[in-house]
Amino acid sequence: MSDLIDDPREGENAPEFSVTELSGAIKRMIEGEFSHVRIKGEIGRVSFPRSGHVYLDLKDDRSVIAGVMWKGVAARVSTRPEEGMEVVATGRLTTFPGQSKYQLVIEDLKPAGVGALMAMLEKRKAMLQAEGLFAQERKRPLPYLPEIIGVVTSPSGAVIRDILHRLRDRFPRKVLLWPVAVQGEQCAKQVANAIDGFNKMTPGGAMPRPDLIIVARGGGSIEDLWGFNEEVVARAAAASDIPLISAVGHETDTTLIDFVSDKRAPTPTAAAELAVPVRLDMLAWVEEQGARLTRGLEQGLRQRDQRLRDLARALPRADTLLQTPRQRLDAAGDALPRALQSGVQTRRVALAKSSGGLSGETLKRMIEIRRQKLGRHADRLSAEGLKRDITRRRERLENVVQRLKSLGEHRNQTLRNQIASLERMRGSLGYEATLERGYAVVRGDGAVVKTVEAAAQAHAIEIQFADGRLTVGQGESTAAASPAPAKPKPATKPKSKKAPPPEQGNLF
Repeated sequence: MSDLIDDPREGENAPEFSVTELSGAIKRMIEGEFSHVRIKGEIGRVSFPRSGHVYLDLKDDRSVIAGVMWKGVAARVSTRPEEGMEVVATGRLTTFPGQSKYQLVIEDLKPAGVGALMAMLEKRKAMLQAEGLFAQERKRPLPYLPEIIGVVTSPSGAVIRDILHRLRDRFPRKVLLWPVAVQGEQCAKQVANAIDGFNKMTPGGAMPRPDLIIVARGGGSIEDLWGFNEEVVARAAAASDIPLISAVGHETDTTLIDFVSDKRAPTPTAAAELAVPVRLDMLAWVEEQGARLTRGLEQGLRQRDQRLRDLARALPRADTLLQTPRQRLDAAGDALPRALQSGVQTRRVALAKSSGGLSGETLKRMIEIRRQKLGRHADRLSAEGLKRDITRRRERLENVVQRLKSLGEHRNQTLRNQIASLERMRGSLGYEATLERGYAVVRGDGAVVKTVEAAAQAHAIEIQFADGRLTVGQGESTAAASPAPAKPKPATKPKSKKAPPPEQGNLF
């Protein structure tokens, strides 16, 4: 019988699963067994899509596990994942049925030890240095005596007390404290916001802008100081328009903010010493300079007084200075009479020489020469010469008269034409031409009447028409024809006396 019945094959009686059922069973098993795990590895591929999620690979020398960090977790994780960073990821393992693979949903991400932190720090430091944020030429000098100092630190630590105590001892100044967390996940963000907030304050406002910023923190491990190694803090310090002193940790501690700040202080107390000078030292220096100035003035006055005395001793006496001029004056007074006599004698001799040439014969010869010249001129002034001269001048006069006559006639003709043109214009613009069109001028008692009231008050009214005038009133009406105005003759000369302009009145 056993030979007639085949034995069932292994698994032939196992239940059948759909793909979704099997994927769900695997998902529940994996999530149940690995609900919370910590994985140490090196970050491989990293991507940051616009959704805000972070996708990465964790790998070692033989295997790779895909990981995902959702948007909310990525925003609060202090360590930004970078390729090549060795980290410890905490999360839960799950599957992605759509692609038949499993992945780690990361809930926390931290560097794996000090070595990883230092490697990441060196990489970040090299990047910022390549951008020129560490260059010495971009660092600004600190103000010698700032009025207001802004301090970025924890309000409850000993750092702020040390800074205030040292400022009070050296030179009291106004201090604005911006409280921040100096370690932990919120440290970097709060410190960067504090530096940016101080720079956005208005100088001289209700909350005045500080002249100097001190970023301070006490000592600690590299993990405690890591917030000051974040890129956001370094860039905020580099972008600050206010000079900044970094005083993070002890003298042996070094963070990225120390490289980008304008001045690094080994301790917070040293930062306060760099911020302000010693007031007593300044007072002593001022007093010393005042004393030096007084001593210099006194010494200068003494030197000038001694110099003046030396010069006074070197000068001769006044009587000695006047001896030589007095002798010269006496010698000149003695020589003056002799010089006058000599001068008179010299001029007498010169006069005698000149008078020798003015003898009678000489004068006769000169008169004869003048008479001969006068005779030659008299010949030129004879009757014939005068006639020719008169004839020549008469011809010139006739030419001038002829030219003046021609110019006068032309000028007269021009004036006649102008007068004729003006007369035609006067006739066209005068009121007589208007009267010919049916209008009239009304006068009352010799004056032009412009209103009904004035016409009623007049004793007699005279109405001028184009062909004459009509008088109404005083018991009778008279009419007198007036001749039509004569047209101007274009050829007549203008009269010397202008005719008065026509009297204007109302036209009806």
